[in-house]
Amino acid sequence: MRRAHRIAAITKQLVDHPHQVFPLGEFADLFQVSKSTLSEDLAIIRETFNTLEMGKVETISGAVGGVRYMPYVPMLDIYSEVSRICKKLQEPHRILPGGFVYTDDLISSPAILAGVGEIFASRFQELEPQYVVTVETAGIPVALMTARALNVPLVVVRRQSRVTEGPVLTMNFLSGSAQRVETMSLSRRALPTNSRVLLIDDFMKAGGTLRGLADLMGEFECDVVGKGVLIETGWPEEKLIEDHLALIYLQEVDVESQTVKVKPADWIRKE
Repeated sequence: MRRAHRIAAITKQLVDHPHQVFPLGEFADLFQVSKSTLSEDLAIIRETFNTLEMGKVETISGAVGGVRYMPYVPMLDIYSEVSRICKKLQEPHRILPGGFVYTDDLISSPAILAGVGEIFASRFQELEPQYVVTVETAGIPVALMTARALNVPLVVVRRQSRVTEGPVLTMNFLSGSAQRVETMSLSRRALPTNSRVLLIDDFMKAGGTLRGLADLMGEFECDVVGKGVLIETGWPEEKLIEDHLALIYLQEVDVESQTVKVKPADWIRKE
């Protein structure tokens, strides 16, 4: 197999399985080349990815060493991707009675969510989360694509427990926006204790759901290493949770003028 063919095949394997360590011997056996030849192939891939800011190809030394791909999204690409979503959110036909904004098509789009997942992964991967956790149902697509980009399992917290889940831990939490008590539950088998978890949700008003998820993770004796939301509203001003990362800031929905004021979060800079 020619070098160009090997590089194409190795690149696909690495990108399709981010964060997974591939032993060099595995690739050497597959392509029937020496490890020195393989190292030259990886050097070309690494240099290309660095030049185009497509991510990081990292070589790990030692007995369990190998090579892995770490996703990275440059700030300019983050700004471009988030701005594209904001532009779609500004479409007048999305405004629903009561001042709600229709987002189902956006959080169900693989093309959009693939980028969102990679953004969250690139921002949180250094914290080494072992699981991505969300609550059903709208947050599942966002969390799933984030889990895929991190190459870790997705854990879905239920609004109501299911008999097929076995023993569950159920707790009540206060919904910050509706100011009512709601329930969430998680199977005891879904999440090992002392795990490092990343909380992801699609939408946040007051932050009651994220606060409830964080409290539930405490019951599982898990360490919450980060919290990410796709869209955060400007109301209410007082949030029940602070240390979170939002991509989009929804400022206002004016039903009368049929306008939606939305922008990328302040940490996202146009460079």
